[in-house]
Amino acid sequence: MKNKKYLTAAAITALLLFTSIVLVSFCSNRDEPMVLKQTNVLVFSKTNGYRHESIETGILAIRKLGADNNFTVDATEDSLDINDKKLSAYQAVIFLSTTGKVLGEQQEKALQHFIHKGRGFVGIHAAADCEYNWPWYVKMVGASFESHPKQQTAKLLVLDSNHLSCRQLPAIWQRRDEWYNFKNMNPEVKPLIKIDETSYEGGKNGDYHPMAWYHDFEGGKVFYTALGHTSESYGEPFFLQHILGGIQYSMGVK
Repeated sequence: MKNKKYLTAAAITALLLFTSIVLVSFCSNRDEPMVLKQTNVLVFSKTNGYRHESIETGILAIRKLGADNNFTVDATEDSLDINDKKLSAYQAVIFLSTTGKVLGEQQEKALQHFIHKGRGFVGIHAAADCEYNWPWYVKMVGASFESHPKQQTAKLLVLDSNHLSCRQLPAIWQRRDEWYNFKNMNPEVKPLIKIDETSYEGGKNGDYHPMAWYHDFEGGKVFYTALGHTSESYGEPFFLQHILGGIQYSMGVK
C-alpha cells in the first residue's frame, strides 16, 4: 500500500513537471516580442562632414525608446570605441547621421567582426552619407547618398506592413523631411518603404525609390531608414515606432 502511494506521488510530480515544460514551450513560441538576454545598443554619431542638428535630439529619443522597451542605450562619438572588446557588450550598433570618413582600418575590421558574429546594424538618415569609399560598408548599409532637394512634404508608400518597423504605419504616410536620392544601391536589400516621386520635387531614383529597407548580411541583421533629418522627426510617434521596430529587428526580436 505504501508503494502504491509512493508511485502515485511520483506520477503526480512527473505530470506537474511535464505540464511546466509544455507551458514554457507554449509561451516561448507565442507571437509576442521576444526579450533577449543581451539587450544593449550603442549609438555612434561621429561626423566628419555636415553635422545634423537632430543628432542630440535623436540620441535622447533612442534612450527613451530603450527605457520604455527594455534595452539599454549607450552613445559615443569616439571611433576608438568601435573595437572588438567594446562591441562585444552590444547586440546592435546604430549609426545616427554619421557623415564622411569616421572609421580607421582597425575600426572597420571590428565592425565587420561584429556583423559576422550575428549582431545587428541600424543606419539612420546620413548613415548612407558615411564611409562611401568603403565598398563593404556601402553594400552593408544598402546604398550611398547622392543628393537631396529642399525639405518638403512627400508621400511615402509602406511596402511591408508585417515588418516590425512598419506595423504601426499607415499604408500611405505623408510627412515632411529631407528626401535622399541614392546611388550604388544593393539590389539584395528588401525594401520596406518607398517614396512617391510624383508627390514632391527633386526625386532622381524613379519609381523604385526605397527610403527604408532591411536585409540579412554576412550573418548580421541590417536595417536602414533615410528618414530622420529634422529634429521634429524624433518627436513623431510614427517615426519613433519606425526606428524602434528597426532596432528590435536588428537585435533579433521576432
